[in-house]
Amino acid sequence: MHFQEWFRSSAGVKGPESENLWSLLPSLPLSSFSLSSLSLSSSSLLGLGALASLTAYWLVTRPRPTRPPCDLQAQSVAVDGDPSCRRSALLKDDSLMEYYYEDTRTVFDMFRRGLRIAGDGPCLGFRKPGQPYQWISYNEVLEQAQVLGSGLMAKGCRPNPQQLIGIFAQNRPEWIISELACYTYSMAVVPLYDTLGPEAMVHILDLAEISLVLCDREEKAAALLENKERGGTPKLSCLVLFNDFSDAFVQRAKNCDVEVLKLDQLMDLGRQNLKDPVPPQPQDLAVVCFTSGTTGKPKGAMITHGNIASNTSSVIKILEGSFVIQQDDVSISYLPLAHMFERMIQVTMFCHGARVGFYQGDISLLMDDIKTLKPTFFPVVPRLLNRIYDKILGSATSPLRRALLRFAVRRKQAELSSGVVRNNSLWDKLVFNRIQASLGGNLRFALTASAPISPTVLSFLRATLGCLIFEGYGQTECTAGCTFSMPGDWTGGHVGAPLPCAKVKLVDIPEMNYYAKNGDGEICISGPSVFRGYLKDPEKTAEALDSDGWLHSGDVGQWLPNGTLRIIDRKKHIFKLSQGEYIAPEKIENVYLRCVPVLQVFVHGDSLQSYLVGIVVPDPEVLVDWAKARGFVGSYEELCQNPDLKNAVLEDMKAVGKKAGLKSFEQVKDLHLHPKAFSVANGLLTPTLKSRRADIRRTFQIQISSMYSQAAF
Repeated sequence: MHFQEWFRSSAGVKGPESENLWSLLPSLPLSSFSLSSLSLSSSSLLGLGALASLTAYWLVTRPRPTRPPCDLQAQSVAVDGDPSCRRSALLKDDSLMEYYYEDTRTVFDMFRRGLRIAGDGPCLGFRKPGQPYQWISYNEVLEQAQVLGSGLMAKGCRPNPQQLIGIFAQNRPEWIISELACYTYSMAVVPLYDTLGPEAMVHILDLAEISLVLCDREEKAAALLENKERGGTPKLSCLVLFNDFSDAFVQRAKNCDVEVLKLDQLMDLGRQNLKDPVPPQPQDLAVVCFTSGTTGKPKGAMITHGNIASNTSSVIKILEGSFVIQQDDVSISYLPLAHMFERMIQVTMFCHGARVGFYQGDISLLMDDIKTLKPTFFPVVPRLLNRIYDKILGSATSPLRRALLRFAVRRKQAELSSGVVRNNSLWDKLVFNRIQASLGGNLRFALTASAPISPTVLSFLRATLGCLIFEGYGQTECTAGCTFSMPGDWTGGHVGAPLPCAKVKLVDIPEMNYYAKNGDGEICISGPSVFRGYLKDPEKTAEALDSDGWLHSGDVGQWLPNGTLRIIDRKKHIFKLSQGEYIAPEKIENVYLRCVPVLQVFVHGDSLQSYLVGIVVPDPEVLVDWAKARGFVGSYEELCQNPDLKNAVLEDMKAVGKKAGLKSFEQVKDLHLHPKAFSVANGLLTPTLKSRRADIRRTFQIQISSMYSQAAF
């Protein structure tokens, strides 16, 4: 028997923890001495004493794994014996969670709970360049919200959920105060954002019959005014600005019957006409969140207070044993408040009396804001995590540093595999401390969503950042998330198990050869977090919600043996890039077909990448002459292999795309010229001459991988 074996058995230590400790101890076989005949010198006794002290210290301070809230090999449970329909293993039965705390069934309730916890404690933080954060207390936020809400009613807004108020601003305290002002009097919010475009903005304001919009800057208000001047948005009658504005703008607004007020003026009006709160009910509308409309006009998803309460409560339930949000926790707010992901995070923070600090509005200053704020909670999207990953790898400039980084990451990943997440190991102190300090040094929790993330990147960052990093999956129509990583499960390649507020089932897609009996199909969601429908659009609502109330996501999923969900495809060929932008490839392809040298085109995007690439079949009857006019000579096949000609075709496609109004992220950044046409015979077209997208993707996988691996963009 060896000494290390005796040590492990007598100390009750097993697994990777014993290996980590044993690396610090000498390897001595017990057969080298016997206790009956052992003669120990004083130095030996001192050595054994030191060893005993080291052992005792390690037993007290050794890292302990996160205790999972359920069996990680059975994270979801079949509903009514149907393995294709599953719910969270954290539930006692098939009854889904609507709220966590008895008194938090609306967003207004959740903020009031935080108020009771924090009172005069900090709530919303902001800063000026080079300055520390300044804080507005919970009491001040609620007081300002009541005053602002009273001001809205003094301007004719009604205290009921049919009253929709527009907010067109960057993340800042006034955004949240405006939202809470609406909820204090049962009104609903319609967030607006720059990338919608003028036509979509007109559509939203008209559809929602919005008469009053709160804006941050004159430039944004001017864009709304321009629509009014052109004869759109006839209901718009009042603009309230957070920042100062010019007299010329006031006169311009007056000329088209729009009143312009500064926020302070509206709040003064509210103080003069202060009203008692009219709190909302769980079934009341809270927000109409408009999608970006890649396949048509934006659709307004109607989200209720009950939807939000059930979704946030489910996340609280999952985290209750591993990450309890405390009053001194702080989140950095930089992701758009026009989307539900950021809003759900903030509601969860407010419910616990925690703080939210806003970035300065300039993404180039975000890292400085993070270092100053020192957040404990970091909401993030895969694109930013990918940048952090690349930056860390790029910082290891010498072979020695790269070797040390790789070794340290492997050691931390070994701890992760046993459930240990920490930032105080030897490797954290020697290698990762500067990385962690660049994000403020206090991170306890990060949450990534909006698009998939590479398991390699996720595992690497869990090791280097030394904090809990969870991944969620969902969409606006189910409020935010429907699945979520389980604490203690630090594996990658899946998006977790169903949240306690949702049942998730897979439905057959015969045309794509996906069948629920095989464990894959279209992801459908049911439960109290599923939206009410699209505003004034019964046709689109019926497409999204079936007669039994199941939300059809359009994503294709696969159940894994441990009860978690993996995203494997898209039913309608709409996908996200890594930065969260939706792409409709067929729309882009139809634009590029207008290019003279293009006969066929296939646009591909990878949710782990930030840009698009394409496969182009040039028109053999056109290409040679088109190329010759630009100084290129050769046969059709030779021209298809000419990299300079490829670039010329790419530039022509980009020009056509720009003229057609494609956004920059909708333009392909590289392409491969293929001399043979897609056809029914070669299996790349259907009998109705539609692209077999999955087959084209498989056929050109090498070329696609090559375009992305060049990483020249």
